Amino acid sequence: MSAGRAVALALLLAGSAQATATAGGPAAKPGGPTVQAIDAAVQAAIARYHLPGIAVGVVEDGQVVFARGYGETVAGSGDPVTTKTLFKIASNSKAMTASALARLVQQGRLAWDDPVVKHLPGFAMNDPWVTQHMTVRDLLVHNSGLPEGGGDLMLWPEPNLFSRDDIVHGLRYIKPAYGFRAGYAYDNLLYVVAGQVAAAAGGGSYEDVVRRELFQPLGLEGCRVGEFALAEAGSVAQPHMRDGGGNVPMREDGAVVPAIASAPAGGIRCNLDDMLAWARNWLDPTPAQMQWLGPAQRAEMWKARTPMPISSLKKRWDDTHYYAYAFGFRVADADGQWTVSHTGTLGGMYSMMMLLPDRRSGFVFMINGEGGTARTVLGEALLKLFTAPGKSLGVDGYADDLERPAAAGAAAAPQAPALPDASKRVPVTAAQLQPWLGTWRDTWFGDVRICPAGEGVEWRSAKSPKMHGMIGALDGRYLLHWDDIAVDLDAWLDFAGSGDAKTLRMAKLDPDGDFSSDYEDLAFVRVGGCE
Repeated sequence: MSAGRAVALALLLAGSAQATATAGGPAAKPGGPTVQAIDAAVQAAIARYHLPGIAVGVVEDGQVVFARGYGETVAGSGDPVTTKTLFKIASNSKAMTASALARLVQQGRLAWDDPVVKHLPGFAMNDPWVTQHMTVRDLLVHNSGLPEGGGDLMLWPEPNLFSRDDIVHGLRYIKPAYGFRAGYAYDNLLYVVAGQVAAAAGGGSYEDVVRRELFQPLGLEGCRVGEFALAEAGSVAQPHMRDGGGNVPMREDGAVVPAIASAPAGGIRCNLDDMLAWARNWLDPTPAQMQWLGPAQRAEMWKARTPMPISSLKKRWDDTHYYAYAFGFRVADADGQWTVSHTGTLGGMYSMMMLLPDRRSGFVFMINGEGGTARTVLGEALLKLFTAPGKSLGVDGYADDLERPAAAGAAAAPQAPALPDASKRVPVTAAQLQPWLGTWRDTWFGDVRICPAGEGVEWRSAKSPKMHGMIGALDGRYLLHWDDIAVDLDAWLDFAGSGDAKTLRMAKLDPDGDFSSDYEDLAFVRVGGCE
């Protein structure tokens, strides 16, 4: 048997042992969080935030002490969430992408300081100097100069027609918001580039590399990346939105789940058992897992790279003194203890993985509903069970604290003006919008058509099929309201110029809306008519 197969067999056996432990549910260790305390926190979060489903797992001193599913995969279906239910882990995928690269570095197929252009000759940023000097490690740490969420409209809403090659090509047109390596701004596109580097160096597609370098050797048999048949995946959680006081499924999977360009940044799916196996690989690795990724590359993964701003909330709740981005992980101190973590956010899906390496402990949970605030609150309540149980406010205490204006520092700042009421928009006719009808082009987003549709005027993207909607007028401006709930932030349309110099800029109706709706980075020029 080859050394590689021996490692793989040992890892698979370790994974089987873990699955048994998860199913058996060993009792929490003395001095650690109790099963009753964990369950109480989860139940409180479900009740407070009306979550349709959640899967929660806890590791204490290297052992799984809690692993349970709650609620339903689809609200009202009766199909229960279990530890085998597949969830979108969203940006928790980034650590997996970084780990695939670490494996390739360990194998000598690439180096962290390799210029990106060594592996992707067609790669380019807006600044030619940055193009030549950006390294593989720069792709992972959010200090490239790209605006926050820059270019995310090439990734979401999904699925769309942007390929990874389109994304690599489009980067050159996105203007920087700050200097290269001069600060922190979260981005997703460079993780897609990192996935392309892994593919080029690893000798296969990104999906092939992740399956070969992560899923197979670590025994993550439930994880999925790329296209798969829904019926063959077993239990699969679907995202939900709140509507009329209830949970309503949204963006549901079809019979075949397609491969998506965003996978390296946020497109992997896993079940709770596999996420706990992934966590234990970092917290209490077996000898075989240490062969899978040795001490040198494990240390690289968790080095603080880019300082991140520390919110007043983190200071107050966790007494945090440092906060930084590593390779697909965030590192910070909480109540004097070292933490390594990440979150994941997609419409109707939220996740968190929190590790406390010094005590070989941590937790992971995945939600299939509108759970952004629930994630913050439950994550803090579970963290405090490890770091400072005597200081914990509990789920309801943290939830109440968040609802106070001072929780977000709002007491020291003027209250944001009320948003315009989009329901009061008035449809516009083709005659009213006649000077602005036609085909418009942005250098990285591509073409959109603003053309008559029925009695109104429609905005429709050529490469992002879910992005279409009718144009109205509100408060003296044009407002675009999307038809598809997959696109959830209405946008202002600001036309200017005349003749062959007509331009179109866009902006979020809610300026504090999700940064991935990066309308402000678009700059359209008119290139043709509606023929």
